[in-house]
Amino acid sequence: MEKNSRIYVAGHRGLVGSAIVRNLKQKGYTNLIYKTHSELDLTNQAAVRKFFKQEKPEYVFLAAAKVGGINANNKYPADFIFQNLEIQNNVIGASFDFNVKKLLFLGSSCIYPKMCPQPINEEYLLSGYLESTNEAYALAKISGLKMCQFFKRQYGANFISCMPTNLYGPNDNFDLNSSHVMPALIRKFYEAKVNDQSYVEVWGSGKPLREFLHVDDMADGCVFLMENYDGEQHMNIGTGKEVTIAELAETIKDIVGFEGEIKFNTDKLDGTPRKLLDISKLESLGWKYKIELREGIKATYKWFKENYMFS
Repeated sequence: MEKNSRIYVAGHRGLVGSAIVRNLKQKGYTNLIYKTHSELDLTNQAAVRKFFKQEKPEYVFLAAAKVGGINANNKYPADFIFQNLEIQNNVIGASFDFNVKKLLFLGSSCIYPKMCPQPINEEYLLSGYLESTNEAYALAKISGLKMCQFFKRQYGANFISCMPTNLYGPNDNFDLNSSHVMPALIRKFYEAKVNDQSYVEVWGSGKPLREFLHVDDMADGCVFLMENYDGEQHMNIGTGKEVTIAELAETIKDIVGFEGEIKFNTDKLDGTPRKLLDISKLESLGWKYKIELREGIKATYKWFKENYMFS
């Protein structure tokens, strides 16, 4: 990519897309293209094709998606598979038809089997059953990365994919009905402190292990891949470190300064017991994360207090 290349970031207002925009600007890229959902509905094929024909992007970061936590994924599976497939098909198809030089598709570590060997190597994809609570989202993402592989294989299109681990940071979704575990816990502990509650309820047993990557590190990894990688194999992006949900809750409790109890609601689903990515392929190319977990949570909590508007 040249510094003045026309770069389209799909989903630029979200957690992932906004971080990619920040990273590109920091690196000196000056010709960025993005549209809000009201300006361009990515589920509308005709509108997407009109946009590509008019704007002629040379590079595309496909970070737009319908996303949510375990509750939202479990409750609205039809919405998650249908809308994500629409977005992916429209953007990838238009990128091919309108001669985009390179596209990066972003997936999620939930594409891997529920009982996957750990750490999870890229080759473990489709080697077992998916976690049922996010199966719909995972199937859409698997389809997206396979589509990129097949366009590359059949037509030589330079479409690549990466699979980030659990992400967090500025512009995350802190809605308790649809958020992932990190922003949900930050909001719960903040509200418990402000309202002088005696305890915070954490869903599940607290035993599942999770890997967390700050979204600014993820964005840096994505731009690195766009600049340095052209392979057919999708690439994991993570830290290679993990914590239990109970350890995460204790860390957030300490950072927020909440002095009450933590109560685990074991009636709620735990989800996948463990999801640690094997990041050796990306590290062998010369990229490594920079932001440690506690430092990243502190920065995210600061952003939350300064920016989040409660409805």
